[in-house]
Amino acid sequence: MLAPIAWRTPPRHYGPWEQFASLLTEGLVAAGHDVTLFATADSITSAILHATAPRGWSDDNAIDPKVAECLHIAAAFERADDFDIIHNSFDFLPLTYSGLVTTPVITTIHGFSSPRILPVYERYDATTHYVAISDADRHPHLNYTATIHHGIETAAFAVHPTPGDHLLYFGRIHPDKGAAHAIDVARRTGRRLDIAGIIQDEQYFRDEVEPHLDDEHVRYLGPVTASERSDVLGGAHALLHLIDFDEPFGYSVVEAMACGTPVIANTRGSMTELIDDRATGYLVTNRDQAVGAVDRAGELDRDAIRAVAVTRFDVATMIDEYVAAYRTVLDSCDTG
Repeated sequence: MLAPIAWRTPPRHYGPWEQFASLLTEGLVAAGHDVTLFATADSITSAILHATAPRGWSDDNAIDPKVAECLHIAAAFERADDFDIIHNSFDFLPLTYSGLVTTPVITTIHGFSSPRILPVYERYDATTHYVAISDADRHPHLNYTATIHHGIETAAFAVHPTPGDHLLYFGRIHPDKGAAHAIDVARRTGRRLDIAGIIQDEQYFRDEVEPHLDDEHVRYLGPVTASERSDVLGGAHALLHLIDFDEPFGYSVVEAMACGTPVIANTRGSMTELIDDRATGYLVTNRDQAVGAVDRAGELDRDAIRAVAVTRFDVATMIDEYVAAYRTVLDSCDTG
């Protein structure tokens, strides 16, 4: 398992790709598979850990990201003969090593940061294997082995016994994620908004978020640790996920649902695959519709919302689907 090394695996706060690599690795080990995790040296895992970077480059300014990533990827492919399959959860760069080894490579594509990276995926489309994290994120120029939604440890989340009346924004603070939209919707509904997540765009935070912070109507909670996520997500009346981009997946969406918290989201990207409109939340196309959905969110059955999340997004489902994908890949190599 080749994890990213921007953060520790699993991440302390933010790090969705590292979170995915951790959940999949731990699930595979628990299911009896032999797994070597290539991640930072401070990672926590029940698998065999192989590390070339002492910690994530986002946690240590002394680490050059490109140097660390090159050494990290090379370490995995230099040991390719030790493995039946290499699972690339790193992005497109490891694909450039794939033609140098005979071990099959399967890549989870966590989205396309730019159209400029597509030529790499196209170049290795016929010789490696791709998994999409949502049907919405499948690129028409690529072939895929499967679509597998991310799983979460639903047992780590629970329906809050006394959810509040406030709204929640949970995610990185960046124009794509719609924090400013959430502030506006909360103001128009007369409800407090709690904002949780890392500040990824400092200018956006200063211009669009910080002026509204008053600890009464809008509060910034900062990054939230794994142990705090259930209480923060479960305690809200609803999660506002008013994204301004076609998001390939949304961890906070399914985590909120695992707490029984309704999600009000813009109908973009994978949201129609994650949210059942008027059952687990509301799909909207503008802020006026989001305002109208806020009060109606209180009519939804929180236990039923959690039940849907457990059935569809538990990590066990993801593990089973990836094992099936691995077998498909290995069978194709045997017959090829």
